[in-house]
Amino acid sequence: QVQLVESGGGSVQAGDSLRLSCAASGRTFSSYAMGWFRQAPGKEREFVAAIIWSDGSTYYTDAVNGRFTISRDSAKNTVYLQMNSLKPEDTAVYYCAAASPSISKVYSRYYYQRSLYDYWGQGTQVTVSS
Repeated sequence: QVQLVESGGGSVQAGDSLRLSCAASGRTFSSYAMGWFRQAPGKEREFVAAIIWSDGSTYYTDAVNGRFTISRDSAKNTVYLQMNSLKPEDTAVYYCAAASPSISKVYSRYYYQRSLYDYWGQGTQVTVSS
């Protein structure tokens, strides 16, 4: 079983920064890519950013491109989401997720789809006030 544990959420003012972390562990953790999703109250869970472990390729949703940066530390099995210039509309519970190697051939086309990810963390709350 794979466990994903997010941390780093909190309450900040608009324009501030936060860095989320997602630590992966398990008997034999092996994933192709990691993604960050978020879910605001009353809304669907949406894709935010993703990164491929092997080559560091990254993907972002337009709403965060240029403000958020996803990175990974393979030695620590940890993925980060640096969030700068936060806006009230970034308020949500943020989840990290892991995609297995079996989807590597289609990942670049469908990285934003929740169904590609096999494991999910419990989420961390990010609240941005104006």
